[in-house]
Amino acid sequence: MLWRALSRYSGAQLAAAIEAVPVARLAGAGAFSAASYLCHTGYDALALRYAGAPQRWRRAALASFCSTSISHTLNLAGFGSAILRWRFYARWGLTAEQIVTALAFLSATVVLGHIVLAGFACLLAPDVAALATGLSAGGVRALGLGCLAVIGVYLCAAAMSRTPFTVRRRVFRMPSLRLAIAQVAVGAVDYACVAASLHQVIAAVSEASYPTVAAAYAAANAASAVTRAPGGLGVLETVVQRLLPAQDLIGPLLVYRAVHFLAPLVLGLSAFALSEIVAKRRVLKVE
Repeated sequence: MLWRALSRYSGAQLAAAIEAVPVARLAGAGAFSAASYLCHTGYDALALRYAGAPQRWRRAALASFCSTSISHTLNLAGFGSAILRWRFYARWGLTAEQIVTALAFLSATVVLGHIVLAGFACLLAPDVAALATGLSAGGVRALGLGCLAVIGVYLCAAAMSRTPFTVRRRVFRMPSLRLAIAQVAVGAVDYACVAASLHQVIAAVSEASYPTVAAAYAAANAASAVTRAPGGLGVLETVVQRLLPAQDLIGPLLVYRAVHFLAPLVLGLSAFALSEIVAKRRVLKVE
């Protein structure tokens, strides 16, 4: 899919398309992307609290940024977000049960955030949602309301349910209503910031509104999750250009990939390597 998205362009055309994105739009995309990664620190802080092992914010931020920035881009079986977070959490003394509980909470936060984005995208940009899903206008509205209803049911369950439940022999419980509201909020704001980052670069060449771009991103993100392509490589470019065909978007999409995936990857790898060196030195001092 990446080859199909790029093969019709020459190197000079791609360079010109990238240079067409103004510095102001690039800065805006970077700011919203940074806000998204900041929201991800809330994922870990809330998950650790839910697991009964709260940590200082700087610890949660380190685990969150390293894990998210690396796994978002690579998405490889041996280098996934869960593996990296497990390494950090175990180093801080969490038990296996606490780590599994925290990871389950993190996964739920991701899903809830995407459901909120998809719900509002269906209601605010029904044309794009209809093109992505093949549903009628009424079907798209029903899908959007259904997504938001799922969030409502989840919050009601958090408010009312105090009975633990078992999944694959592991016992879980619903978070408190306060924690569930924070969970939904941080997931929704995260995805809203990612969509805003994408909108910033697309606005350099297109008049597409924020809801329209958010709807296209929601569809591309769902497709990326199904295909398991690292960082949605090729999938995001193909789906967004299919749903927003009015302009040639390859330049803005490449800029977005550099801002939201490649730059954080470099920083995340550096931070992870530094954290490993520091942890190793602490072990040697103890010995």
